[in-house]
Amino acid sequence: MTDPAEPAGARGARKPVTNYGSGRGALLDAAVRVVARGGLRGLTYRAVAEEAGVTHGLVVHHFGSRDALIEEAVDHAFRSSLDVSSLDTGAERAADFAAGLGAMVEAGPDLQTFQYELLLESRRRPELMPRLRALYDEYVATARRDLSRILNRPVDRGLSRLVFAALEGLVLHQLVFGEREVTEEALAELRALLERLVDEDEDEGAGAGGEPGEG
Repeated sequence: MTDPAEPAGARGARKPVTNYGSGRGALLDAAVRVVARGGLRGLTYRAVAEEAGVTHGLVVHHFGSRDALIEEAVDHAFRSSLDVSSLDTGAERAADFAAGLGAMVEAGPDLQTFQYELLLESRRRPELMPRLRALYDEYVATARRDLSRILNRPVDRGLSRLVFAALEGLVLHQLVFGEREVTEEALAELRALLERLVDEDEDEGAGAGGEPGEG
């Protein structure tokens, strides 16, 4: 079934495509914004086309099916989020952990909202779960690498998930309520906890490295 023809005035009002070289990425960005505003049920070829300022046929050409569009949008959103996330920054001090988290939420609320929409939708569409699970596991693994670097020791999965859950909760709170200052205050407390872990590890290392014959 084809979409009804649009009047010439509506066609003329469309936003021009200015970068054909990144057209697929632009369509996926548009899909993220559509879902962030109206949920996954609002994700249609026409909605994406209107958001991106292109023809309906171009969206069909790139993705072929709505399921393919959803799958690629999920991958695109998580890759983009990792690229701009406050994790995996190479930070080696607790004071620098998750730096820029609040700014990231302010700068890209649609990207974060899209991910929460997909998580909720996966309860109704179990076929989304394996992809989401794999991508979230990558988030936790990224947090684990950061923590291992800061603490200068291997970090178990439980601590990694605990810290990531704290970060995710802060992102959700800021998306819903704003209040970036709450995010920054909580992050300061989290960093202080990490500093205490670093100090404890150093104290244990110093105790274990006492001179022979002491005691």
